[in-house]
Amino acid sequence: METLQLISGLLMLLLGAEALVRGASKLAAAIGISPLVIGLTVVAFGTSAPEMAVSTAASLAGQSDIATGNVIGSNIFNILLILGLSAVVTPLAVAQRLIRLDVPLMIAVSVLVYLFSLNGTISRMEGWVLLSGIVIYTAVAIRQSRRESHEIKEEYAREYAAREPFAPKCLLMDSALILAGLGLLLLGSKWLVTGATAIAQRLGVSDLVIGLTIVAAGTSLPELATSVVASIRGEREIAVGNVVGSNLFNLLAVLGLAGMVSSAGIAVTPQALRIDLPVMLLASIICLPFFFTGGRISRREGILFLIGYIAYTAWLVLSAVHG
Repeated sequence: METLQLISGLLMLLLGAEALVRGASKLAAAIGISPLVIGLTVVAFGTSAPEMAVSTAASLAGQSDIATGNVIGSNIFNILLILGLSAVVTPLAVAQRLIRLDVPLMIAVSVLVYLFSLNGTISRMEGWVLLSGIVIYTAVAIRQSRRESHEIKEEYAREYAAREPFAPKCLLMDSALILAGLGLLLLGSKWLVTGATAIAQRLGVSDLVIGLTIVAAGTSLPELATSVVASIRGEREIAVGNVVGSNLFNLLAVLGLAGMVSSAGIAVTPQALRIDLPVMLLASIICLPFFFTGGRISRREGILFLIGYIAYTAWLVLSAVHG
């Protein structure tokens, strides 16, 4: 029963995120918002909406391990598995802006989250600090977007702004999509957290391990689909940018909101401090040397990323079995 609940919750999250992105993107385009701004804000939020819904619901339910495990696990999954798989499909190009700004910022925020966690809790005040960071980052990203290449602007325009002119009927349909998406996200996150907790108890493993593996992989499916499809289409910069942007959003917005909604903050376990947060930080740091070697991620480097994720997941499973 709990497995069915978890799968149903995950499907609701994916459908809800898709409905939210479609409705919000079309509505924003209809009222005259730039397609590139839509891509940097609405779509970035939409692909991370499952993580936000699950971690917030888990925090409110007192399941801190699922809340933190989901964010940490998603970021590790994004870098090692998604970037690795995308690079195996097609070697990835890395935009200079990512090397100069976004990746160093991702590393800095990862360090900040680790420092916040050293006392075993991410407090409500620290949640506010993280959440304010995403507001600043989004404002900077929108300002920087004016300098993006003509090709990238055209790609966003094709993807998010190809629609009929604004009409009241369209407004109603887009608003309905947004509401339906939010509803599915809320219900799906509740079901997924309940199902994941029950499975952890039945298997005798910790909520943290379930959050780091099943929940993290499930909520990262939108990023996986977006990056792999972008890689197949040859949109290699978008594939990398999606992962880096999603990781920043997870750390700042998702973890920040999860910490803010709980009066006691969210607890961080000794295992997360000793193993999982350092692995997340290391995964972020190893991006830079790869990115500096020719501004690309080769197939060989992609395979190394995949091996790293398999090794980490195998360690988690073996530790849970023998723990």
